Amino acid sequence: MSDTRVKVGGSDLKVFPLVLGGNTFGWTSDETSSRRVLDEYVEAGGNFIDTADVYSAWAPGNAGGESEIILGRWLAVRGNRDKVVVATKVSEHPQYKGLSHDNVIAAANESLLRLGVDTIDLYYAHFDDESVPLEETAAAFDELVRAGKIRAIGLSNYTADRIEEWFRIARGHGYVLPVALEPHYNLVARGNYERTLATVAERESLAVFPYFSLAAGFLTGKYRSAADAEGKARQGMVSDYLNADGFALVDALDEVAKAHDAAIATVALAWLRHRPQVAGPIVSARTPEQLPALLASSTLDLSADEMDALDKASEPFTK
Repeated sequence: MSDTRVKVGGSDLKVFPLVLGGNTFGWTSDETSSRRVLDEYVEAGGNFIDTADVYSAWAPGNAGGESEIILGRWLAVRGNRDKVVVATKVSEHPQYKGLSHDNVIAAANESLLRLGVDTIDLYYAHFDDESVPLEETAAAFDELVRAGKIRAIGLSNYTADRIEEWFRIARGHGYVLPVALEPHYNLVARGNYERTLATVAERESLAVFPYFSLAAGFLTGKYRSAADAEGKARQGMVSDYLNADGFALVDALDEVAKAHDAAIATVALAWLRHRPQVAGPIVSARTPEQLPALLASSTLDLSADEMDALDKASEPFTK
């Protein structure tokens, strides 16, 4: 596996071009399975793990923070903190909702405790909180950097206008600037990112880490007809793609995949990796067996003709 690293914006962070998402830890993956996934990802050359303080509060019996706890225990047992880049997020934990100054500081301190680390490498504002002045939120993140509690700042689920406003405020006050953006972006969700976010990401040199990279499994090729999704847990999440345009896109992915003797998911992730500003897609794996096809995307190079074919096949999803 390649040991290629990509720089995260203007920070000193260098990461593997495929990010392991921690949203399954403590939810669909128990601690033992989560550790196996983490071990295999790192053994294959991976070094960037993305979680959030809210993961996985939605699961019965969970309170939030389970993913961070599992990740923190794994870091302690493996003794590999200096080899792993950790990203987590604030604003959605049931006990730490929003982005007020005091809440951001308190939530960061709790994440540090759960992760068992002195510093969070990349700390995201998870969802915008327009009830709080952006000056207040930006000041809190700047304070965390200067205190050594976080190394770099990221923004997730922000509009282009709000990202630009954050940068104006940060520059005006001399605050540390964000270096990363985590948007919803994939072959069947191109419109918002490409129309509005891509320009500001390029202008501000933001490293982009797309989530929902495989569109809830649709871009793995497992759904080749509407009937394939009937009764499945993710039927509602993929219903918008179960149409002629969606199936034509999967056929195009399949054609490219066969040319490379690769999985459809590998090609879908490689397409994302080739997009401007994208430093690495975020993917989750419930079991280690799901990892090889995902990891293979980090070294799969698509030709200009293949990229063009996928661009055209996914054009209906640019609106």
